[in-house]
Amino acid sequence: MTKNEIVSKLPYSKPFLFVDKLITINENGVEGIYTFDANLDFYKGHFKDNPVTPGVILTETMAQIGLVCLGIYLNEGKEIKNIGFTSSEVEFLKPVYPNEKVTVISEKIYYRFGKLKCKVKMLNENKEEVCTGILAGMIL
Repeated sequence: MTKNEIVSKLPYSKPFLFVDKLITINENGVEGIYTFDANLDFYKGHFKDNPVTPGVILTETMAQIGLVCLGIYLNEGKEIKNIGFTSSEVEFLKPVYPNEKVTVISEKIYYRFGKLKCKVKMLNENKEEVCTGILAGMIL
């Protein structure tokens, strides 16, 4: 299964698709990129006159690349209709601004009985860590 095929099988569409491209993927992890378009609606009010990407969107981006893309790969390309978050613990270290490109790197901790747990981090273009955490979900 190619990286483009994995992205095409994601159960999301714009404006809630936060994956531009997968760089690498294998049974142990995934790396992908996304650029936050300044025209996304949430920037209009978060924060007034100084827009910053909301933490929940950063977490979602890490989950889409780090859990769902990897889950599709590990599930041998079978369609995933949903992934139910079972836990997330994310630490936010730096802000992410409009038009900023980020890289998400996910390392599988385990995948068993349909549950995928990963250590995930997000880097800015300067390779600085902007957030990091442990995400887990049930592949449905």
